[in-house]
Amino acid sequence: MHSIKFDADKKLKDFIDTKIKKLPTVYDDILGAEVFLRLDKDSADRENKLVEIKLDVKGQTVFAKKQCKTFEEATDLSVDALKKQLVKRKGKIRKK
Repeated sequence: MHSIKFDADKKLKDFIDTKIKKLPTVYDDILGAEVFLRLDKDSADRENKLVEIKLDVKGQTVFAKKQCKTFEEATDLSVDALKKQLVKRKGKIRKK
């Protein structure tokens, strides 16, 4: 987990860690995860919290990036997007 140009508190890190650890229930072959937390100072409205999650899965990389008012909300949306991608990938593998 990388927080760019700021220090993420333990509560936020634990929240993200909990969300990421639930992903193997959707897809078994997750080899690793990398999370980037950024503050976007160019955003005029206060939706300046940016979360990027990269999952290494067997055979490829799955990526999601969301920007919201809070890191928790952005994490939830990113994890939901990853779940959709993993379910789609799992369906393609089963068809083979």
